[in-house]
Amino acid sequence: MFKKLLIHTRRSFKITNLIILAGIIICVIVFASYKTTYSVFINGEQVGYTNDKSDLQSRINEYIENGDGEQVAFVQVQNMPQYESCLLKRNEETNDDEIFEKVKAEGIKYYRYYSIMDGEEEKVYVKSFDEAEKIISDLKDKKSKNIDDLKIVEKYETELKDFMGEEAAVAELFVEPPKVVKVASYTSTGYVNTATTSDWGAPELGFSIIQPVSGIITSRFGARSSLRVSTHTGLDLATSSGTPIAAAASGTVTFSGWKGSYGNLIVITHENGVQTYYGHCSALYCEAGETVSQGETIAAVGSTGNSTGPHLHFEVRVDGVAYNPENYL
Repeated sequence: MFKKLLIHTRRSFKITNLIILAGIIICVIVFASYKTTYSVFINGEQVGYTNDKSDLQSRINEYIENGDGEQVAFVQVQNMPQYESCLLKRNEETNDDEIFEKVKAEGIKYYRYYSIMDGEEEKVYVKSFDEAEKIISDLKDKKSKNIDDLKIVEKYETELKDFMGEEAAVAELFVEPPKVVKVASYTSTGYVNTATTSDWGAPELGFSIIQPVSGIITSRFGARSSLRVSTHTGLDLATSSGTPIAAAASGTVTFSGWKGSYGNLIVITHENGVQTYYGHCSALYCEAGETVSQGETIAAVGSTGNSTGPHLHFEVRVDGVAYNPENYL
């Protein structure tokens, strides 16, 4: 009995060893011919294989979050890949790039851009918020009438808009500001020095001045004429009556009104004891005490006072002494 049991046990060991050996041989054959990988499915359809599902999925996630273009904000993917572990013949290649392209083909791109709206109407599209802010800033500088109605809105759409450059966008959005109508004033206000003291020097003013009007010089500084009792203390610029006269520099109006041979006169006091005179005007738009900016319209050309035709009599005085305006224009 014991002998039979021993024989049976030996046979069992032999069979077991044969099975184990066969299993080892099969495993060696399998691993020699196949490799462990992942089968990839999209919407139930097998689209390929990948050796590293983590790397492939990270690549897909990066694409979904950031897109692949300058204006792409994100990508919506309805059917994400599914992975199943499997064995693949070693001579067969994985196809991560093809799988990635299939995911991209099914994705919906959302583009980010910025709309500048005038009220509730989208008017201009630009790529970045900085561009939009610069356009709004330019319109503020130009005093566009609609500046308070303009706003920047961040947009996400599946279709990319046509973008405008800064210059074209400003031109598209700009609305001419309302004209400020100045009312002529003829009541004399302030004080003016009309002494005929003059000097041929050219002291530094400490700032630059602009020519108040464009016109033909009909009488220069220092000229003599039967129309005046002394040499000319200014520069005469002839042009049509009503032509706007601009302030030669920023300052404060210290006289506005009728002043004898000057006719209608405006005097602006600037820095460093400098004053500019604007005589023979047909209309005065400022009163004494008003502050004006360089280039601002202060009066209109005329032929009032001791004058033979429409022109501007322009003087530059420093501490009350008249100097040749052509030294500074």
